[in-house]
Amino acid sequence: MLSSPLVIQIPPSMQMTDEQFFEFCQINRDLRIERNQLGEISIMPPTGGTTGNREFNIAVQLGVWTEQDGTGIAFSSSTGFKLSTGAERSPDAAWIKLERWNTLSPQQQERFPAICPDFIVELRSPSDNLQPLKDKMAEYIKEPGIQLGFLIDRKHRQVYIYRPGQPEECLENPDTVSADSILPGFVLNMSKVW
Repeated sequence: MLSSPLVIQIPPSMQMTDEQFFEFCQINRDLRIERNQLGEISIMPPTGGTTGNREFNIAVQLGVWTEQDGTGIAFSSSTGFKLSTGAERSPDAAWIKLERWNTLSPQQQERFPAICPDFIVELRSPSDNLQPLKDKMAEYIKEPGIQLGFLIDRKHRQVYIYRPGQPEECLENPDTVSADSILPGFVLNMSKVW
């Protein structure tokens, strides 16, 4: 079984600037790196084959819908987003409305965009503890711009749904999960995820 993320705590006097953190990630591009609002750096292990396949299936479903809909753009798990808290996060799949994305300059779009996606999906790997993922979702849902988030727990066949200003909702073993309120017509087929 793969190990949990490696968390590196950096003393306040050694905190990296946004430019330094971006460069650090570019130099270590084979690693999946995130930074929380406290400046702690998490280095996540690669996913196993099954989790990688399920993550890909989520991205494909979102990508096909995005191409057909045309009102926004989708992102893979390798995209880092700079949140208003200072954290840099990389959801497993994300989507942003074009009008929000287009407010960023081309240079901002090339770096870790300082924008929270409208919609995000996180997929729990077998080695992940659930609570840190829930904490991450709680962090996302407080961000300006976020409208909807799915946290998928394959182990227990549950989908946690997050919306701003609303309590977390948990679906037990759903066949599909609709994002219709934010992404009209997008329904995630869970048979490709379980």
